[in-house]
Amino acid sequence: GRLPPLIVTTPATGVVAAVDLGAASGRVLVVAVGPTSLRWQEVHRFPNEPVELPDGLHWDILRLYADVVEGLRRAALAESGVRSVGVDSWAVDYGLLDAAGRLLGNPYHYRDRRTEGADAIVHAAISREAHYARTGLQFLPFNTIYQLAAARSTAEFAAADRALLIPDLMGYWLSGLVAAEETNASTTGLYDPRLRTWATDIAEAVGIRSSLLPDVVAPGSVRLPLRSRILAATGLGPETELVVVGSHDTASAFVGTPLLDRDAVVISCGTWALVGMELDGPVLSEESRRANFTNEAGVDGTVRYLRNVSGLWLLQESLRAWERAGRPADLEALLQAAAELPAGGPTVDPNDPIFLAPGDMESRIVELCRRTDQPPPTTRAGLVRCILDSLAAAFARTVEAVVRLSGRPARRIHLVGGGSRNALLCQLTADATGLPVVAGPAEATAIGNALVQARTLGLVEGDLMTLRAVIRATQPLVTYEPRPRMLAS
Repeated sequence: GRLPPLIVTTPATGVVAAVDLGAASGRVLVVAVGPTSLRWQEVHRFPNEPVELPDGLHWDILRLYADVVEGLRRAALAESGVRSVGVDSWAVDYGLLDAAGRLLGNPYHYRDRRTEGADAIVHAAISREAHYARTGLQFLPFNTIYQLAAARSTAEFAAADRALLIPDLMGYWLSGLVAAEETNASTTGLYDPRLRTWATDIAEAVGIRSSLLPDVVAPGSVRLPLRSRILAATGLGPETELVVVGSHDTASAFVGTPLLDRDAVVISCGTWALVGMELDGPVLSEESRRANFTNEAGVDGTVRYLRNVSGLWLLQESLRAWERAGRPADLEALLQAAAELPAGGPTVDPNDPIFLAPGDMESRIVELCRRTDQPPPTTRAGLVRCILDSLAAAFARTVEAVVRLSGRPARRIHLVGGGSRNALLCQLTADATGLPVVAGPAEATAIGNALVQARTLGLVEGDLMTLRAVIRATQPLVTYEPRPRMLAS
């Protein structure tokens, strides 16, 4: 039977389901949205663990899909009248479909080693400079263009009719929609941010059939009924639709950030930390390319100008390693002990390639400290403090760069996502940057996802700043001021 409602709604609100798939975990939330109200409840959270097969590292995509369907079933039990579903996820990874719409193998994980050397294949056809001038995309060795280039000789690639990015693949299974949502398409290295469509000439030049790339659609521009099988499996009503949202999780997180104005830096911090600003247009200068900043499509025609920093990955992987070794750690106790350590300890570059693959982060951090003539941490608390000090220092370098390259001032930092719950990271970021850090909401991605759904359904109206005013009025936020002694040093 139906459970008691998790959220008390009013006639002015409607309920939507936000599916948010992260690189470490996924979640499904029911969100009640109205012109002056925003309440949410998580109904299902599940791990997202990759699977190592003989041919490489893959996502367990069928397990993820099953968890999405289970989450929607729980959403239907929790709330009657769920109006719509929106899906967001991480970027760059994809599934290949044949002409009958069947998946041709489990999607590869972006940390798989098959892309090693693939950038040379791509840039033999188009120089790095020319590629950036067209796409504005930062260089990451696992960008979709490099993954597809590495796959060209495979049987799956030869048999493929369409390539769908992860949230588009989920949307296809839920509703039958075959499309590429533009905020995620812009992370592929195959997208022109000025024309806001595929750069098909680049695809063809590197041996990627442009026919693999489905039509690009904007957030909020498409709504379709869910498949009858999904309705039967979940108990959702026949009126429930799929609404295309900002399907790159950072695009939704930017919507869910309570900006007062654009004179602020956004840090969306989870497994990765995306550090940047919301702009009206791309920055395609050679200086921007050398600084490895990216121009990704945002909701409502905006541009997310940012750079990736390896976020909580080092901490998450360290905790997993201790767990696997039978020596689990109490994170809260470690954070408290780390906060009591003095400033000025060792730091490493969290974006060093040594950290890209899963594994023993502790020994890699020790190795980098020794390479740079720093005393390595000798305790778990010291390791955690090293990781967080290193992240804060990397954030500070990136904030300085984005301000310089964009020409916009930064009066504050908004730190959203899971990292906003880490008080020590927030305080160290304020100390390192000399700027106040406004932390929250932790569920900015799911909130942004839900707000785009709600606006598409007519539950709320207005531009991005109007939507963000609802967040400021309804969500708890914490401000961390830079500590004076840090500024003095």
